[in-house]
This record gives sequence, C-alpha cells and structure tokens, in this order.
Amino acid sequence: MTLRHAVLAALLDGECSGYELAKEFDARVANFWYARPQQLYTELSGLERDGLVTGRQVVQEMRPNKRLFTVTEAGIGELQRFAAATVRPSFLRDDLLVKVQAVDRLPAAPVIAQLTERARIADGRTEIFGRVLERLRGDLDEATFLVRSTRIGPYLTCLRGLTFERETRAWCERIAAVLRSRETAARPVT
Repeated sequence: MTLRHAVLAALLDGECSGYELAKEFDARVANFWYARPQQLYTELSGLERDGLVTGRQVVQEMRPNKRLFTVTEAGIGELQRFAAATVRPSFLRDDLLVKVQAVDRLPAAPVIAQLTERARIADGRTEIFGRVLERLRGDLDEATFLVRSTRIGPYLTCLRGLTFERETRAWCERIAAVLRSRETAARPVT
C-alpha cells in the first residue's frame, strides 16, 4: 500500500481540506497507516495533479482560504485496482521489540519503563478507538450497525486498531512483569 491509497480511502467519506484530512488520519487511519501532515499535503497535490482527486478553493473571511478535496472517478478506479491487487504480508518494525530482544545483555530497568509507557499509551489509544467506534455507530448497537450501515470500512479498520492496542497493552504489561520477576529472582539472597 502507498500513502496515495490511504489518502484516497480517507477521502471516501466526502470532501475535506488538508487540515481535516490530517485530523482524520490521526483519529482513524493512523492505526494502520501513519503520515505526517506535510506528507499528506504533498500527497494531495500529487493526487490532484494525477486527476485522482479534485480540489476547489474556498474563500474565507477572517481566516486563510482553504482547498477542499474530493475523490474523482479515476481515484475510485485506482482504489479498485489497488483492492484487486495481491496483498503482501504485513511486517512490524518496532524499536521497543529490538530492546526486548537484547534485554539479556542490557539493563532491564529502562526497557521495563518503556514497556510501561507503551502500555499506558496503548490504554489511552484504546479509549480513543472506543469513542470513535461509538461515534460511528451512533444510536445503533454494533451488530445492527454492521448489517445496516452504508459505510462500514472506517469502523472495521478502527476495530483492528482497538484490537491491536489492547494486545499491545497486554503484551507490554506481561513482558514488564516477566522482566521485573527476573530482576527480583536474580538478586542475591542475604
């Protein structure tokens, strides 16, 4: 997947500005595709140049003008081609996992502290995903929403983010506990 496809998918819900897209990415897309705001603005320019999105200028009083972007039919076609392409297995790059891999030769305390912090962050993100899911569902329960909603893609990817963050929190807490117990067991008895 490229950033191009992630941006097109994020724009499927309707017209939005680069600023709104950045907020959307942070709230609903960053769980599976991270991009800095500047990367998004650059990608929007490229998508518009390639005819995959259209932009229109909105003049605002007392505020800078803004451009609103919409996916074109060509953009939908690009997403259709992307959806039909074979999916490559995902992979994970994580500095914290490298530190855990090497913890037998490192002081465990800083690794434990980072595991604890990562668990705290995952817990906060779990709460955010829960609120986003509630907002997307509105007054419907999940089963009804999944059957009746006209747009479930953002909901389904948010579910993946929620699951990932829950698993991350549980793993970090478990590994920190293992490392703490090893430190305790390694202390000489006096």
